[in-house]
Amino acid sequence: MEFVLVPIAALIASGLTMFSGFGLGTLLMPVFALFVPVELAVAATAVVHGANNVLKASLLGKHAEKKVVLRFGLPAVAAALIGAMVLGAISGFEPLATYSALGRAATVTPLKLLMALLMIVFAVVELHPRFEKLEFDRKFLPFGGLLSGFFGGLSGHQGALRSAFLAKVGISPEGFVGTNAVIGLLVDLTRLSVYAALVTGGTLSAMARPREGWLIALGALAAFAGVIIGKRLIKKVTMRLVQRITGVMLLGIALLLGAGII
Repeated sequence: MEFVLVPIAALIASGLTMFSGFGLGTLLMPVFALFVPVELAVAATAVVHGANNVLKASLLGKHAEKKVVLRFGLPAVAAALIGAMVLGAISGFEPLATYSALGRAATVTPLKLLMALLMIVFAVVELHPRFEKLEFDRKFLPFGGLLSGFFGGLSGHQGALRSAFLAKVGISPEGFVGTNAVIGLLVDLTRLSVYAALVTGGTLSAMARPREGWLIALGALAAFAGVIIGKRLIKKVTMRLVQRITGVMLLGIALLLGAGII
């Protein structure tokens, strides 16, 4: 069953992230966690996510707007490191609630609620007709980078806030996807030390076992297929459709995050 569900989840999530700019790790990690220990699921998802970003950046990086990458991406990288340090400081905060959902323990924390509320605000901006023509002035790009990078380091959900911001700065669908891919890759590279820490904790040997190795390989190949399919479709979509996909995914992930399920 795992050799069917993991590739399907990776294919669908990767295809969607071509337009939304986020969600692969968020959607794929719980599927991995159904079949392997959580720490291995995190590391396996990191491998698929990193490889996927490399492929997206190599295929669509030429469409990235360099000024946006620099003005948004560099502050995001710096803020991600700060967010990670803050995470260490607040990691001892007590959960607000714990309960069982879908056969797993769900934990509601202050951080998850804060992120969920922030995502809901961005989702409303993306989906409500009143804000359809709203655009952020590019002078606010560094602020957007700081915001998404900080919460990326704090909770790992930088892609959602990044996409919500970039979708409103007036770039083409190809430019949105390419810019998102390059910035995502930059942020991923800053988190390699975290991934390395996971691997050296005994996860590397587990990932090398045949069953786990095949799961990761199939997940990565399916994610690559999602990128290639999405690349063929990107010229057929409008920026408004990209914004709607972003808004729906923001809202869905916000509800799951606020409920403590992810």
